[in-house]
Amino acid sequence: MAEIMKGMEVVEEIKEKMLREVEELKARGITPGLAIVRLGAKPDDLAYERSAIKRCEGIGIACRVFEYPEDMTQADLAQEISKINDDSTIHGILLFRPLPKHIDEDIIKHVVSPEKDVDCLNPVNVAKVFEGDPTGFAPCTPEAVMEMLHHYGIPVKGKRVVVIGRSMVVGKPVSMLLLKEHGTVTICHTRTKNIEEICGQADILVAAAGSARMVTDDFVSKGAVVIDVGINVDEEGKLVGDVDFERVEKVAGHITPVPGGVGTVTSSVLAKHVIQAAQRQNP
Repeated sequence: MAEIMKGMEVVEEIKEKMLREVEELKARGITPGLAIVRLGAKPDDLAYERSAIKRCEGIGIACRVFEYPEDMTQADLAQEISKINDDSTIHGILLFRPLPKHIDEDIIKHVVSPEKDVDCLNPVNVAKVFEGDPTGFAPCTPEAVMEMLHHYGIPVKGKRVVVIGRSMVVGKPVSMLLLKEHGTVTICHTRTKNIEEICGQADILVAAAGSARMVTDDFVSKGAVVIDVGINVDEEGKLVGDVDFERVEKVAGHITPVPGGVGTVTSSVLAKHVIQAAQRQNP
């Protein structure tokens, strides 16, 4: 049976360091600040917002929610984000996506200041992730994957790593982070031939396809590390990952659960980025 990689263990480890850093900033009269920008009130957004506020405020980060109507114009949204960019009490900006269809994300992503872009929306930060530049902010979920590997002492160097999924949200950036740590990375997707065979060669398998329980024990070699980034709702209304946990747990060496795995760590990475942004903006 696999060792279950629990997100809360990672959160507690990260929290201690963050508390010290916030104390140091506050001793200099600086309170790290996060702006959460949301259009409308989608249930998924509200759930993550509550989680992010709880995690951030729990370590002393000030959170402000900027809620706007879903029919807000693109010009008005750009203007509001520009105001937040100019607010020195706000060090990080989290803009919920996807944006409403009438708003062009390709335009808005350039408006968010790269220095305050704590979830890697601005192309400047995307480029830094691909270049391996540590001054950029990686997306929070891919970095949460790395935090879990580090906490559980799983080295990436020299390992065969397979990532299922090629989105800019998880698949591509997590591949770059794994490559930076000298993993030999293969990216699979819906058009990959012999996907089970390729995944079966992995020492570390990251499932980020957005397809409930698609990864079965046929995808996993004995003793492999399986990181499940998927969040899906099955036919019974139950929250499940991209991995068939019951079947894969019997084969894998390490496995993350859903819920209680990578998703638990994501809001802590967001808080970590806000603190780093406050430090960089106040050297």
